[in-house]
Amino acid sequence: MLWNIDLTLLDVGRVMRAAYAEAFEKVTGEPLVYLTSTAGRTDSEMFFEFCARNYVDIEPDVDTLAQFLAALEAAFETRAGELAAKGRVMPGAAASLAAVASLPDTVQTVVSGSPRTVATAKLVAFGLDPYLNLAIGGYGSVNYPKSTLIQSIRLHAAEGGMIPDSSTVLITDNVSDVRAALIGGAVPVGVLNGPTTEGQLRDAGAQVVLPDLTDPRAVMTAVHQATDSTTAR
Repeated sequence: MLWNIDLTLLDVGRVMRAAYAEAFEKVTGEPLVYLTSTAGRTDSEMFFEFCARNYVDIEPDVDTLAQFLAALEAAFETRAGELAAKGRVMPGAAASLAAVASLPDTVQTVVSGSPRTVATAKLVAFGLDPYLNLAIGGYGSVNYPKSTLIQSIRLHAAEGGMIPDSSTVLITDNVSDVRAALIGGAVPVGVLNGPTTEGQLRDAGAQVVLPDLTDPRAVMTAVHQATDSTTAR
């Protein structure tokens, strides 16, 4: 069972934007004036688009990316105390995580565009981490798209084998993640916690869309429905 973090389980956008700006200027020497969409993107992907949109002439190599991610983790760490005040947990997130955790033969983790330390800090700030096996999660610390992160998680969770597509579910609020799930071998379940509409999520490939996470029973039903090969495929 995979969960997207930002705008699916919680919203710390104000803190993240400040951390992005600080890290970007530290590495490039230029201010981050123009942002890009973060939905379904890894921080690795966004860094190079930040450079392009802000007309920063910098070599797009592994070393520069590593410098940015390290600076981002440091900038976020200094703001960790602001998460509860400037962020929010999505209604029903904790109860839904607890409910899914009670399902037999179910392992929950996250697929996040953020580096592991940043993703973990977000979850810890709102008490969501106890329900998740973060050791097998997929994170934006590596320069891979989310579809590849999903495949990697499936390998690690199966301890060398591969969990079937129909047994892997990703709950997310955005279209990019829905598409990544289909490519990476997971069944996408949409939730209307962000600006994306139900129609957009369904058009992207989500056959099940939840209005929110406030009804844990509905979340569990959605997971069962998604993993039923007769409805999910």
